[in-house]
This record gives sequence, structure tokens and C-alpha cells, in this order.
Amino acid sequence: MTELRFLALYPEQMNIYADRGNYIFLKQRCEWRGIGFRQAAAGPGEGFDPAEHDLIYIGGGQDRDQVLVAEDMLKTKRDPINDAVEDGAALLAVCGGYQLLGHSYQLGEQRIEGLGLADLETVREPGPRLIGNVAIEADLGEGPTVIAGFENHGGRTYLGSTAEPLGRVISGHGNNDGDGFEGVRRLNMFGTYLHGPLLPKNAWLADHLIALALARRGGAAPELEPLDDEFEREAHASALAAAERG
Repeated sequence: MTELRFLALYPEQMNIYADRGNYIFLKQRCEWRGIGFRQAAAGPGEGFDPAEHDLIYIGGGQDRDQVLVAEDMLKTKRDPINDAVEDGAALLAVCGGYQLLGHSYQLGEQRIEGLGLADLETVREPGPRLIGNVAIEADLGEGPTVIAGFENHGGRTYLGSTAEPLGRVISGHGNNDGDGFEGVRRLNMFGTYLHGPLLPKNAWLADHLIALALARRGGAAPELEPLDDEFEREAHASALAAAERG
């Protein structure tokens, strides 16, 4: 049986905004197709073998938890994460997890060192939190497609010269409410502020991650069996309509 090997990083510490629903949804879409789903987790103090996992996920956490996670990730997981991504594994990082991919992020007057896996910085600037429904246009190789979700972040993220955004903002704030970009992508690594959770509202994106993960060992992204996505299409349409209303 084909099997997807999934790893959740800090599932207890980085799980606000119901983002655990993302990997529940991934598991369901695999099981509905007869694809095995081997799930593992790595928490504080735990390393992992980068060759053993094809799809890695990290969600968002409270500021206090995020500081502790950032320190632990640098000590125990930075190199395995980098090795996995460089070797073709897919990675989805949401909200706080997304911020941790960059060089650093600012918490009050404190600068927290990030993983440095994406060319970006997250800073604190005057102004309100960036909260609300959001829609972005992303092209992941099959033509432009809209991703819809919800954002709630105080940090402003700025991409460096070598970073590629996940998409362009159609409605909402995005990375910093200024440059029109949202998220980041590099190889099969994706970072975004969209949560609530993200994947049940964007089933095509879940399938894209599944295909990338399965391709890591097979050499080419497989053609996934179509599913009856009536409810998923309705969820996407509802999230998109909410974003368009502002």
C-alpha cells in the first residue's frame, strides 16, 4: 500500500486556531483514497530522522510557547528540517510556524532567532493586529488558484530579495498589509498566515501537499484519485465570500 509519512512538530505547543484540523484533513483525504497515513510527532527536546518523513507540519502558538519552541527548534530540529526540505519533503508552516522559518522575529523588544530556512524577517510595527478573512491568488504549477482563510497576527513579515511569496493578496492584509504579498514558498516548503484551519477550506492545496509528499520517494507527483468534494467546495466558497465582504 502507498503510504504518506507525516510528522507534526510541537503539536501540543503549536496548536491554536484549531490548526490541528489541517492534519486530520490530510489523513482523511489519504484514507478515502486507500493511501496509508503514518503519523508521528516531535516535541521539545526530540530530534527526528529527515529521511523518515515526507510531509512536515508546524502550526502556530502563543507568544510564550513560540519563544520556547524557537529555542528548541534551533537546538534539535533545524538541521533535520533543512535536510528534509532539501531532499524534497513537503513542509507546511502556519502563522507562528511560518514566522519561525525566517531569520528572526520580534517579540516586544526581544529579537528571536529563527531557523533561517526562508529569506524573511518578522517585525513589530505600530498599528493594530492584522485580523480578518483573506484570499490570495497562488500559482503552484497548475495555473492561478485562490486560497481562502483567516489571519490574525501582530507581526509584520517582510520577504527578502531571494524569497518567493506563496501568493498575492486579493482581499485581506497578507504578510504586512503593505506590499500585497502573503506567505512564502521555497522548494516544497510553504509558509502562510492563513489558518482556521486552512486545508479543509482549500482541498486542492491539501491534495497538492499529498502529491508532493508521495512524489518524494516515487520520483513524480502521482495523479490522485478524484473525491466527491461538494462540502469542501462549499467551505471554500464560504471562506472566499467572507474575504470578499472584507
